[in-house]
Amino acid sequence: MMSAFEYAPAPQSASVVDVAPSYGLFIDGEFRESADGKVFKTVSPSTEEVLSEVAQAGSEDVQAAVKAARRAFEKWSALPGAERAKYLFRIARIVQERSRELAVLETLDNGKPIRETRDADLPLVAAHFFYYAGWADKLGHAGYGPDPKPLGVAAQVIPWNFPLLMLAWKIAPALATGNTVVLKPAETTPLSALFFADICRQAGLPRGVVNIITGDGPVGAELVAHEDVNKVAFTGSTAVGKEIARTVAGTRKKLTLELGGKGANIVFDDAPIDQTVEGVVNGIFFNQGQVCCAGSRLLVQESVADELLESLKRRLGTLRVGDPLDKNTDIGAINSAEQLARITALAEAGEAEGADRWSPACELPSSGYWFAPTLFTGVSQAHRIAREEIFGPVLSVLTFRTPDEAVAKANNTPYGLSAGIWTEKGSRILKMASKLRAGVVWSNTFNKFDPTSPFGGYKESGFGREGGRHGLEAYLDV
Repeated sequence: MMSAFEYAPAPQSASVVDVAPSYGLFIDGEFRESADGKVFKTVSPSTEEVLSEVAQAGSEDVQAAVKAARRAFEKWSALPGAERAKYLFRIARIVQERSRELAVLETLDNGKPIRETRDADLPLVAAHFFYYAGWADKLGHAGYGPDPKPLGVAAQVIPWNFPLLMLAWKIAPALATGNTVVLKPAETTPLSALFFADICRQAGLPRGVVNIITGDGPVGAELVAHEDVNKVAFTGSTAVGKEIARTVAGTRKKLTLELGGKGANIVFDDAPIDQTVEGVVNGIFFNQGQVCCAGSRLLVQESVADELLESLKRRLGTLRVGDPLDKNTDIGAINSAEQLARITALAEAGEAEGADRWSPACELPSSGYWFAPTLFTGVSQAHRIAREEIFGPVLSVLTFRTPDEAVAKANNTPYGLSAGIWTEKGSRILKMASKLRAGVVWSNTFNKFDPTSPFGGYKESGFGREGGRHGLEAYLDV
């Protein structure tokens, strides 16, 4: 007999989105083939099925996109802020109207659960456009001088973990401040950016204000190095970020980098266990751990470590891994075979170095790229899994005795993007937050985002801020 709470699939139909068999580059308000006719395929990580064929940009296409953005800049930057705001508001409303379609598309192309794209990604995408639309006619009151000017053409290169949200983080403030854009999405997740190009046309955005070119890493490198680009914004790996910094050094280009992380989630003995466990799970298993600010290091006060781990393991046993289009799924597919290989290698290194590995019993699908939620105990700060960014659903657990020890261990990393503090004492939260070298510190929560709040890192996690009033500065000549 079926119990009241027995699992039943709740699949979201993929038919709500119409994926074309092929897509071109979006340059000067039109889709076109690449100059040399080259293409590449984008696949669904959960099934390994080909979703579409996408144009591979080359040097000629990069030149054409930057030229289109430069031509459009003169008129776009001359528009009153209130007029630019109308386009941003229009884009935000269309994103909301097409949110179901976009959520399904993002899940198909990225592999993340539909619950996350539907309930987190898409609402935040629209919120960013609404927020920066509000700033467009108030730039003189943002704290960057009475009449700040746009920079010109912005080259923006975004990653595959939050394809549409990272697009919104980059494009919304750029357009609000009067800049024009050439954006390159990640090679494995180009579809939502190309759908956004169609939204720009639907919103009546002037030709050339937003241009989207698809392709591999060398395309992004050529775009960043282009002599007629005034601003470079990159989100991605620290290694690529360093290469971009070397490329831009010595030029007049303005640069912001949002790179990797190895966030510490710090749990004190007075933290509410059940609430903390939910925050830890959200901190590392949201988007399969493929989050630069993921709480991938759990620092637990010794006296509550056993109790917390017991509760955490019990909770991990309830996580559902599988079809990302199922509304019940908690953990979807890893984005690519390459990323899965890296996660696997680092997890094996953790075992080889003596840490204790544990995963709940779960059956992984036979096709696609999958990795079971995993935690390691007996981890020391010397272990690779405690030092290197895994970018997957893998949690390293360490312990501490005093607040000073927690701070020392949390800061013992080349990264500095995020941290979490779990305690009932407000004074302890404030004291700890002032000592942690992290761009974002969450208290009794994790992975909470808002367009009004600046986001960014210290050290090898990059520099500059995105979001909030602070996010305007990167696109203004101040």
